Amino acid sequence: MNTVRIFFLLLFISSLTLGQESLDTIPQLNWIPTYKEALKRAKKEDKPVLIYFKGSDWCGPCKIIERDLFGTKKFTDLAKSELIMLEVDIPRDMTILTPEKLRDNLTVKQKYRVKKFPTLLFVNHRGRKIDVKSGYILTEYYFPFIKSVIYKYKKS
Repeated sequence: MNTVRIFFLLLFISSLTLGQESLDTIPQLNWIPTYKEALKRAKKEDKPVLIYFKGSDWCGPCKIIERDLFGTKKFTDLAKSELIMLEVDIPRDMTILTPEKLRDNLTVKQKYRVKKFPTLLFVNHRGRKIDVKSGYILTEYYFPFIKSVIYKYKKS
């Protein structure tokens, strides 16, 4: 009986270790530090900007999106080739951001009147809204939505 328990314990531990290794091999996203810089890069590279509004220290659905969407190789490959990425964090503990980053984030949040988290907002290089998805939806629905936004952007 103890042998069976030990076997399942080792199996469980090894699955955790293998899962961690596969997450470490996923490339990191290239988040642009400021709104102005993201718009400049969007103009230069002719790509839409994905502005991701989140609450890093309080938003549970944000953590799910980061793990199940942004943490996938499929998304990181798409983002590298098709998107400019800007993360706008609005934490409850405002001290986790620099005063400059907090000011920039609050300005962008106010500009686009974001009230729900998470929010994925797509804009062009002029800051004009292309499309938005607010609140949490099932992760598998984000990817087709993002691809449709990229398609709309290229058609315009």
